[in-house]
Amino acid sequence: MKLQSLLFAAVTVFAASAYAQNPIVIKFSHVVAADTPKGKGAQKFKELAEAATKGRVKIELYPNSQLYKDKEELEALQLGSVQMLAPSLSKFGPLGVKEFEVYDLPYILPSKAALARVNEGPVGKSLLKKLESKGIVGLAFWDNGFKEMTANKPLRTPADFKGTKMRIQSSKVLDAQMRALGANPQVLAFSEVYQAMQTGVVDGSENTPSNIYTQKVHEVQKHLTVSDHGYIGYAVIVNKKFWDALPADIRTSLDGAMKEATKYANDIAQKENDAALDAIRKSGKTEVYTLTPQEKAAWRAALLPVQKTMEDRIGKELIATFNKEAAAAEGK
Repeated sequence: MKLQSLLFAAVTVFAASAYAQNPIVIKFSHVVAADTPKGKGAQKFKELAEAATKGRVKIELYPNSQLYKDKEELEALQLGSVQMLAPSLSKFGPLGVKEFEVYDLPYILPSKAALARVNEGPVGKSLLKKLESKGIVGLAFWDNGFKEMTANKPLRTPADFKGTKMRIQSSKVLDAQMRALGANPQVLAFSEVYQAMQTGVVDGSENTPSNIYTQKVHEVQKHLTVSDHGYIGYAVIVNKKFWDALPADIRTSLDGAMKEATKYANDIAQKENDAALDAIRKSGKTEVYTLTPQEKAAWRAALLPVQKTMEDRIGKELIATFNKEAAAAEGK
């Protein structure tokens, strides 16, 4: 019995030593700055995952498009060049999972309560499941926050958008949104936005305050409108072949680390956005304007037809489900 114990201890020490020398490496790539909610969430996951697996897994973080830009990262994941990403939900439409574009519909998620009800419930789980046919496992939803508009002129009414060149992510819904406002949508990689604004290639954009501030967009835009018209969220995803090949206990540990990192990332997202908006105000470089209830109602009215336009693409039923969940969260 004593010999068995000694052998077991020796094997355990050998295994630990082997993993320490050759840990499982997970390259986690993303396109935003390290000091954004997503960047901080990725750092928290790295700390938790490495601790939970006792060094058997090493997470390498690559923020700010260091490895791949917007259009390249999903293909890199599918090819196995990178193991983990946290792309914005808009990215899954061009991949062929068009249902995710429901998140891009303007004003479909009116509050944090509505968002939590969707993402944490069966609707969110069923959406993540749809990624598996593309060789991807969806692990979690991470918040960024609600989007605001920036431009070099005030944007207070739908008419103010007429003829404005607005940068968007590659999304048919966002394209339709900008066209509904009379703007000219321009698809650009996130890493190219600052220079495009600086040189006048685009006049404006939409994003969350934390992304606007950390990318210094407020330095090349004179006006910011607090409209909360849309939402940017991420899905933390992993290459399915890689994930399925991991030892079961490693997967369990990583799942636990991801749950904890998700709570952390989602808790700080709102605080980070509030702090960023305050910093933008204090910079004095951009005028921050909050829509009045009447102005917001006019934006909603102008943008509501986008839901109807996108029914065939996203699914009439899914749009109705989102509206129903939002109404339930709002107590309507």
